[in-house]
Amino acid sequence: MRYLIPLFALLLLASCSKEDAFQIQSPDKKIEVKVMLLDGRPAYQVFYKQQVQIDTSYLGFDFQNQPSIGDGLQVEKFTMSASSDIWEMQWGEQSRVKNEYSELVLTLKESGEPGRSFDLTFRVFDDGIGFRYSFPKQSGMEEVVILDENTEFQLTGDHRTWWIPGDWDIYEYLYNTTRFSEIDALSKFIPGDHLGQVYIPENAVNTPVTMKTAEGVYLSFHEADLTNYAGMTLQVDTANLSMTSELVGNKASIKAKLSAPFDTPWRTIQIADRAGDLIESKLIVNLNDPNELGDISSWFSPMKYIGIWWDMHLDRKTWDYASGRHGATTEYTKELIDFASKNNIGGVLVEGWNTGWETWTEPDQRATIFDFTTPYPDYDLEEVVRYGKEKGVELIMHHETSAAVSRYEERMDEAYQLMERLGIHSVKTGYVGTIIPDGEYHHGQWMVNHYQKTLDYGAKHKVAINMHEPIKATGLRRTYPNMISREGLRGQEYNAWADGGASPPEHLPIIAFTRMLAGPIDYTPGIFNPSLKPYVEDHPVKTTIAQQLSLYVVIYSPVQMAADLIENYRGNPAFQFIRDVPVNWEQTKVLDGEIGDFVVIGRQERGTNDWFVGGLTDENPRSYTLSLDFLAEGKTYIAKIYKDTPETNWETNPTAIDISEQEVTSADQLSFDMAGAGGFAVSLIVK
Repeated sequence: MRYLIPLFALLLLASCSKEDAFQIQSPDKKIEVKVMLLDGRPAYQVFYKQQVQIDTSYLGFDFQNQPSIGDGLQVEKFTMSASSDIWEMQWGEQSRVKNEYSELVLTLKESGEPGRSFDLTFRVFDDGIGFRYSFPKQSGMEEVVILDENTEFQLTGDHRTWWIPGDWDIYEYLYNTTRFSEIDALSKFIPGDHLGQVYIPENAVNTPVTMKTAEGVYLSFHEADLTNYAGMTLQVDTANLSMTSELVGNKASIKAKLSAPFDTPWRTIQIADRAGDLIESKLIVNLNDPNELGDISSWFSPMKYIGIWWDMHLDRKTWDYASGRHGATTEYTKELIDFASKNNIGGVLVEGWNTGWETWTEPDQRATIFDFTTPYPDYDLEEVVRYGKEKGVELIMHHETSAAVSRYEERMDEAYQLMERLGIHSVKTGYVGTIIPDGEYHHGQWMVNHYQKTLDYGAKHKVAINMHEPIKATGLRRTYPNMISREGLRGQEYNAWADGGASPPEHLPIIAFTRMLAGPIDYTPGIFNPSLKPYVEDHPVKTTIAQQLSLYVVIYSPVQMAADLIENYRGNPAFQFIRDVPVNWEQTKVLDGEIGDFVVIGRQERGTNDWFVGGLTDENPRSYTLSLDFLAEGKTYIAKIYKDTPETNWETNPTAIDISEQEVTSADQLSFDMAGAGGFAVSLIVK
């Protein structure tokens, strides 16, 4: 329910000490935002428990062929209101989401020529804030070219910061842990050029970027509802401990081209006393519009899947047909379908099924090579779809565009019509390489609009989208529930690449508190042969089997891959957890954790009283006592426990795992000794 605050209660929510200063509080009164005009310049401050967290920070824009806006402003009017409702997630980390906030809308207008105006809206939640700019239709803004958005975030200390470079083309970096003053993004390029897909013009970080103050307050900066706009990086001023929005542009130096009326995305700051509260926060999705697609459950359901994918990263098979080791054959796909059908796995992803992979990275050919409808001679697309339906297993389509996006858009009609005709209801899209048309970047406005186009096509043809090499997640899954998952991080595949280097054990307990705050992650867990032998020598994944099981709970996605070769699952008792674990949740509790060290998460299966818990640690062995007080009182549960053994070691003995079963209640505790790079997983099924 949304309502205007009654006049007699206005001071309980916000106060106006003078005409150009306003205060607004969160519903629980712990967060306060002060918005003001200082000599005609809009600025804001953010307080948490009466302590300044964001000091005076200014706002404004630079435009092409018209004056900047950011000074000489006056308040035309203001409104204050509050809103509280609960909305249903069709799929997700929980079934119901509370959306409660206080809102301040200031209408600001230039006191002199050209007399432009805009609304500045702040929403203050118990878990953070969001603010955005809205430009109404007005003379002189029929076409606007934004050169810079000058949104500032003035920090109050040299916070401990977890960050990746503000690359305009890729998010696939290891996270750095430094003081804010030590951020040096220009020195942190990933090894190699990732098929030319790397560009960073200045010392900036990508979002979400997470920090911890000396007083123990956690902050995370991101954006919500990124629509028809450029993705935002944050340029850092290490000397003055501040950040300024730096939009991703193109080679013509255009950040965004718009016509009034338009809204910018929300600029967001999550605030918490506990690291786990950042994960539990629903600030980002709450700042997006309600569902526009209605109920899509008739054609998409959350699921686990297997696929022809890890084969290629191990160089056991190939994407291309000409190699003679082609992976996407009818025979192999049917073998995977049979395995999925027997093991409670809903889908099979097939990569390398369509013609063109022989030259997909060649600069002079990639712009035209893929047509997304023509299979190789050894792959009968219609037959594998038919066979999958017979076995109760969905085929997941794969569209690798080689970043030839203009070509993909030309072919989308036929490609999506084909999926609809065959009853294929999900697709993994990919954009490896530099963008075609030339001059655009993966995270710029042109590509933001393309990613939206895939969602629109998907909705029209009943297809859910799992984006790789994507734009960042900003909560649009609330508005478009066919936006099911995405990559957007250094994923599991890096662990198979000897030249790329296996990710360090701290990577996973960092991404849980950084990248995962943006939305679901297609990380592709479930590697049961961490040594990778005989396909890769002397390059083990820094993990244990127990940790790989924990990822099915810790790293959220409504589509979770069992990524390893199926022969590594057959006959392995640890695979039972993957069979059992759901991918759709009634509620989520982050039970414990510290960024970069460890994390423990419990999730209740939607529609039941059953719970699943996953915990993982960095390179340091860690003892942990799990209290089961989150379970329903008065019920007995069968706990099936998967944990590292005293002999488990990610380098020498990563497959050692202890599996046991016992009855428990909410009064019990379970003890674990996690190996370095290890973890545990528990299923708790009502007896």
